Order: sequence, then C-alpha cells, then structure tokens
Amino acid sequence: MIPTLLYGALRPALICVALLGSGSLLAQSLPGERPTRIEALPGIVAEGAHWEVVWADFETADGIVGTADGGILFAQEQTDSLRKLDASGREFLLADDLPGPGAISVDAEGRMFAVLRTCTDPGKPFFQSCAKLTRVVQLAPVYRELATGFADGRPLGRLNDLIADGKGGAYFTVGGAFHVSAAGKVSVVEDQNLRSNGILLSRDGRTLYVTNDTVVLAFDVAEDGSTSNRRDFVTLDGDNGGDGMAIDAEGRLFITGNKGVHVASAAGDYLGLIPTPRRPITLAFAGPEGNLLYAPSMGAVGPDGKAWVTPEGVRNTAMTIYRLTTATKRFAGRPK
Repeated sequence: MIPTLLYGALRPALICVALLGSGSLLAQSLPGERPTRIEALPGIVAEGAHWEVVWADFETADGIVGTADGGILFAQEQTDSLRKLDASGREFLLADDLPGPGAISVDAEGRMFAVLRTCTDPGKPFFQSCAKLTRVVQLAPVYRELATGFADGRPLGRLNDLIADGKGGAYFTVGGAFHVSAAGKVSVVEDQNLRSNGILLSRDGRTLYVTNDTVVLAFDVAEDGSTSNRRDFVTLDGDNGGDGMAIDAEGRLFITGNKGVHVASAAGDYLGLIPTPRRPITLAFAGPEGNLLYAPSMGAVGPDGKAWVTPEGVRNTAMTIYRLTTATKRFAGRPK
C-alpha cells in the first residue's frame, strides 16, 4: 500500500503538554530531568539560556527536520505515523499509514525521504513473526521505494538515520553507513569498525559525517556520491552515545550525546557542550527566525506526575521535545 500524506490533520490534544504546562517551566526541573546550567558559547548560545518544553508524549519523536514555516517534522515509529509540530506548538498528523518511520530528511528540492523500520521494534505487535522488509523510501512529492536490501540481497535490517544526497538518493545508517542512489543502487560508505547512528552532510555536500559512539567520522564525497578518506572529525569530549546531528548557517556541527548537545566548528574543532535536561537523540534548527534548536529527548512525566517508566522490552517510548533560543541560525540551503 502506498502511504498517503494527510497534510493539515490537526491532532486535538497533546496529553503530556497538558500535564506539564508551558513556558513557565523554563527554569524548573521536572521529574526525571537532570539539572542543567548552560555556559556561554560565543555566537552559539548565551550564558544561562534555558531549554523549554514544547511537546511530550508516551511515544517517540525521532529523526526530526525543520520546515519552511518554522515548525518541525518528526517520525513516530510506534504509531506508524509522520507528524508536524508548528512554531506555536500545535501538533498535526501528516500520515498515519507508514510502517514504522524512524527518520526523515528533506532536500533543497523539497523531496522528502524516510527510513521505514516496519515491525522491528520489540514492543510492537507481531514482532516475533515480522516478515516485512525495512526500507529507504522517498515519501514526496511521489512515493518511491529506493531500497529494501543490500547489493548482495541481504535485507537492510533495523535502519537508523538518513540524509538526502540532493540528487534523488540518500545516505543511511544501519550498523555501518551506506548510500542508495536515485536509481536504487546501494553502495557501502563504511561497514568496518563503525558503531553508526546519526548521518549528515556538510553545507556544500562534499563531506559526510557519521557518528561513531564517542567520535564523529568524516568522509569526502565525490560528484557521483561515492565516498573516501575516512577520518576522525571531532571527539565528544569524553561523552558517548553520539546520535543525531544538525548544522547551522556557519557550518558548525551540533551532535547529540548522552550529556547533551556537543558543538564543533566546520573545521572540526571542539567548541563545547550544551547540557540538556534529558538525553537527546535527534535535533534540528527551526522557528520563524531559524534560531530555535529543537532536541527530542528520552523520557517524560507520567500521569501521576512522576517520571514515566518505559515498559519492559519496549524501545524508545515516552519522549519530550525541548527547544532552546540560540545566537545562531539554521543552514538555509536545505532543512536536513
């Protein structure tokens, strides 16, 4: 079945935001949060800035990307849906028949791509008997399946993240890092000694970044999309769990880790950490001025006012989206 994008379907209520409140929470700690004190990073964030809660739920908000009107799109694997949070905090349902979306990317031409994890989450019904192949797809303006397996016929497995290559294809991660062309040809970027998760391109598209737990790797990208010259780009200053990434207008790289958001210059110099109240797994710049950094993070407050406890065997449920006003702005060349 070809998924249908339902642009404009407003979800009437955000169950956790109703519980948590709104902007008054800027300087407060909620159950399950860790104390954060943000120190100034010149040109990036001001001393004493605060993360604001803008959304929370008992489902995921993963693989986010900014939208032209200042909102964000996010994938929600457990509900098989694609959702939008506009600049005012309203949530919209865009599609509700996608099999396990895990990450989204939109290129400069407006083509939207996603990784679909189907029923590979252990917390989903029929997990044990799941036979649906995971896949990399183009969702819009037309739906196309780009890949369901590697060149040798093996299925892709549980996909992580992706970034559109700007030519109708995408780079994606699943154990290693790979590329699928617009014609559906899958090639290897790197599949040795790599614990991959997040993946991103530089502003000019000539450098590919891949998180590798404690470090971000970089690869040179040729005109045909092939890659070479693996190297360490920046280390996460003693942190681990490198995950989603974003770039700003200056080409600086923002990387989520267990402690918060790490920032590196376009040259690979480590600039500092923006601590977060919870562990962030993805991030994007958005907002009307492009200066709001959104960071969906693990955990939320339950209906009893206590930290929500994820049921045994279930992945990634209960998340909170925070946003932070920064001194920098998004890279306008593409959303992600």
